[in-house]
Amino acid sequence: MMNSSKENDVKPTILLAEDDKLSSSYFKAVLSSQGFNVIIAENGVEAVSVVREHPEVMLVLMDIKMPEKSGIEAAREIRSFNESIPLIAQTAFALAGDREAIMESGFNDYITKPVSKEDLIAVVNRFL
Repeated sequence: MMNSSKENDVKPTILLAEDDKLSSSYFKAVLSSQGFNVIIAENGVEAVSVVREHPEVMLVLMDIKMPEKSGIEAAREIRSFNESIPLIAQTAFALAGDREAIMESGFNDYITKPVSKEDLIAVVNRFL
C-alpha cells in the first residue's frame, strides 16, 4: 500500500464570502470536491473577521454585493492588514468600469457569475 506524504498534508482552506445560499452551496460543493476546506461568511463584516482570526485561510472568494459591508469595502479592509492573501471577486455585474474598481480595491482577479465549475477551479488553482 502506497502512502504518499501528500495524503497527510493539510487541505488548503478557502474563505467563501457569499450571502446567496444557492451560490454558496454551489461554490462549496465544487471546492469541497477538489479537496479544499471551505469557511463561509455571509457578509463583508464576517469575511474581514474570518481572515483576521483564521490564518489558515489561503484564499478568499468574495461576492461584491453583500449586506453590511460590500466586497469592495471588505477587500480594502483586508488589504489594510493582509497584503498577500489572494482575493478573488465574484460578481454577477461586470460592466466596463467594474473591473478597474474591483482591481483597484485590492482584488487579485475576478470571476463573473454564473461561474462554471472549470473556471472556478482554474482561478483557484492559479493562486494556490
